[in-house]
Amino acid sequence: MDSPKLPHSLSTSSSTPLASSAVKPHRKNLPPRAYILIIIAVSAILLLLLTLILYANVSKSSHNRHNTPQQPPPPPTAQIRLACNATRFPDHCFSSLSKPGLVPQDPKPVQIIHSAISVSYESLKSGQSQIKSILDSSAGDKNRTNIATICLEILSYSQHRTESSDVAVTSGGIKDARAWMSAALAYQYDCWSGLKTVNDTKQVVDTITFLDDLVKLTGTALSMMVSFDNFGDDVVSWIHPATERDGFWEKTGPSSGPVKEAGLSFPSGLKEDVTVCKDGGKGCGYKTVQEAVDAAPGSNGDVKFVIGIREGVYEETVRVPFEKKNVVFIGDGMGKTVITGSLNVGQPGMTTYNSATVGVLGDGFMARDLTIENTAGAEAHQAVAFRSDSDFSILENCELLGNQDTLYAHSLRQFYKQCRIQGNVDFIFGNSAAVFQDCNILIASKHSKLGGGGANNVITAHGRIDAAQSTGFVFLNCSFLVAHSICKFVGFR
Repeated sequence: MDSPKLPHSLSTSSSTPLASSAVKPHRKNLPPRAYILIIIAVSAILLLLLTLILYANVSKSSHNRHNTPQQPPPPPTAQIRLACNATRFPDHCFSSLSKPGLVPQDPKPVQIIHSAISVSYESLKSGQSQIKSILDSSAGDKNRTNIATICLEILSYSQHRTESSDVAVTSGGIKDARAWMSAALAYQYDCWSGLKTVNDTKQVVDTITFLDDLVKLTGTALSMMVSFDNFGDDVVSWIHPATERDGFWEKTGPSSGPVKEAGLSFPSGLKEDVTVCKDGGKGCGYKTVQEAVDAAPGSNGDVKFVIGIREGVYEETVRVPFEKKNVVFIGDGMGKTVITGSLNVGQPGMTTYNSATVGVLGDGFMARDLTIENTAGAEAHQAVAFRSDSDFSILENCELLGNQDTLYAHSLRQFYKQCRIQGNVDFIFGNSAAVFQDCNILIASKHSKLGGGGANNVITAHGRIDAAQSTGFVFLNCSFLVAHSICKFVGFR
């Protein structure tokens, strides 16, 4: 049977030459000029694309250069090594100052000291944060809470004194810088020492370790200040500070500040700004000393705010805060105007620092013709009558009475003239630079529970912790009285 025939249009005969020629496009030859124009156009486009690519790459490279931080230059190793020879811990000093960019290239000695202060300052701020964390986690633990609270307070003073010291170094006030940095170091050490009494958590132990390092950093800056003061820019000569025990005595220079202006005495002719009377009598604005202190301006420059305190016994705890500068107390005489208290470490949560009947922080404090006492008995142990952290403070013709730790000359520069100071155990102590002139030091008897009449009585207990600190006690023409007998002392234990 024959197969059916397919339509001609669908048959495979389309592959014939006739069908093939039917679908080929018609080609037309272009003139040579057209080819030249096409080549030029394509070349122009390619050139434009190449230019855009190159511009983009250059812009990206420039952007990266501007946004990539420049690497700081390496530290000036040789100069840092020489400066660190002035410190107690040269290797620790070198490590702390070797961060790139911290010390400038070819630095001046003052710039190295500034860098050392900066390292201490940043570490101090970290320490404050750690103490704050301890306080926040110590609810229910009264002792740890009290220690952490005091730490935060005194570390804030350390921060202020460090800032002032840095300004003084860079402006030529090296003596002031040393005094303030000595105080900053004392506050840090006191915090470290206080925390050791409550080191019952890992958090506290870790903070103690951190503060130990902070004390080294601050001591490093202070030691450099001492060498700079003694040897100037000759860094090769810088050595670790020596003391009188090493046979070294610093060269003396002119005094500065309010003590010089006052001629190492209480200024005369002061007029009272306010008056305190126990019974609130006529002409008296206040019944308590603290109310009068609170009325003092917070920023009074060099102008003194004089508080007259009339005869009477004022049973109160008085605090002159840090911002109240140049506050002056004038009483009606020793034994007539009496400020009294009895705080002591035998009371729950109480510390030596906070036990003071009168505690002064504002610089330029002065007092005359009055008695300050702590009546806590010898059995109460530490019980401070007067505590001073006031730079250039002056007490004249004042009586300070107590048993253990009567006078807490805590920090900075202090002067006591014609004062009567009584106690029995370490009753003149602290880490200040204090001068006692024409004072009577009365050694009281101990209670039998503390050793009886045959026990030793230690008068002074200075707390200098670093030879670089410009602190110490000087007794000039003072009398030491023991059981109504007067003895002249030449040396002190």
